Amino acid sequence: MTHLPHVYRDGCIAISSLGSTLMCGVSGRGPVNLAHQQRGTWRPLMQTRANLSEVKSIKSMFELRTLDPEGAVFYGDTNAGEDWFVFSLRNGIPEMQIAKADILVSAIGGPKLNDGQWHQLGLSNEGKFVILEVDGKQALVVGLESNKTEEVMTGQIRLALGGILVDEKKLVNPFVAEMDGCVREGNWLNLTSPWETEEVGDLMPCFDAIKPGTFFSGAGLSVFRTSEIPIGSEEKGINIDIWAESSNEMQGAILNLRNDEQGSIFSVRANNITKELTLTLGKSSTVLKLGFNKLSINMLKDRVRVSLDDILSRAIETPDYLASWKAGIFLSFGGIPDEGDDFHGSQYLHGCIEKIQIQGKDVDLDTAMYKHISISSHSCPA
Repeated sequence: MTHLPHVYRDGCIAISSLGSTLMCGVSGRGPVNLAHQQRGTWRPLMQTRANLSEVKSIKSMFELRTLDPEGAVFYGDTNAGEDWFVFSLRNGIPEMQIAKADILVSAIGGPKLNDGQWHQLGLSNEGKFVILEVDGKQALVVGLESNKTEEVMTGQIRLALGGILVDEKKLVNPFVAEMDGCVREGNWLNLTSPWETEEVGDLMPCFDAIKPGTFFSGAGLSVFRTSEIPIGSEEKGINIDIWAESSNEMQGAILNLRNDEQGSIFSVRANNITKELTLTLGKSSTVLKLGFNKLSINMLKDRVRVSLDDILSRAIETPDYLASWKAGIFLSFGGIPDEGDDFHGSQYLHGCIEKIQIQGKDVDLDTAMYKHISISSHSCPA
């Protein structure tokens, strides 16, 4: 069957048969928010391609701003995907992974880039070397040489942002793909063709200024399976700590616990109109005053203790939640999931959470079993 394109919206072409795939032309020079992925999704946010005969300069320049320590930024390949290049961050430090002919190499080095400031990056191929420049200074150089390398390349080159086009199993050093960051002022091999994206609707904007935290836009939630989170000492129970300096500006569900048999069994919701914090256990609710820097939830075998700014506010008797936690229930941040496994929900949170800890360890929402693409996992608008 022939797929007939038609205009879907400005700059977009929808190609459909029974279903539809939206391909939108996007400028590579403007600001682009890379935070679009769900866990385990390596598919790029946007990509472009060109004949190698059109490439006049093997150098790309762009600016990057992020607070995320790990994720995919830039990808390129030739030779029908057999020769490829991945630029990412690991612990905030630039990393390049390269496959060329019989060579497979990984190199990491240079300054930390996840400080929330704009950094100008340059990636170039000069003979046998791939060179990374950061803010006008050479930061990392990788040399490659093989008897199987072709001196003259033909065919097409593909470029991608926010993901990769090669099987992630081919990576020398796997990493978490999701990147909460923005790029702008891109000059990609001096190519002028627009980038394509399959994202439906407008791409996520870049905040004018950012600060550390997790921003919930009011459009979705994140979900963990508790059986993947160790308990430790049953006497001390499970400790969940949430920091939010501007908690009185929050609206929606901050936290929820749900099991398959009973549905929602415990939730904490904020209302910035009434300035109330509502704790719901089953069908009973307790209302506290909204406005805290630190919300602490201590789940013991027979009760849940809720403290605001380290002062005990409520102790509520409960069934044995520790056993349920071990068996595996859903822990959600930013909303209350509906029944079923599609992770649609309600009462989505709008606001910034500065930090989440479980058992004293920082929680990275990029590691959740599900995270809605509207959640900025490492940055909030400043």
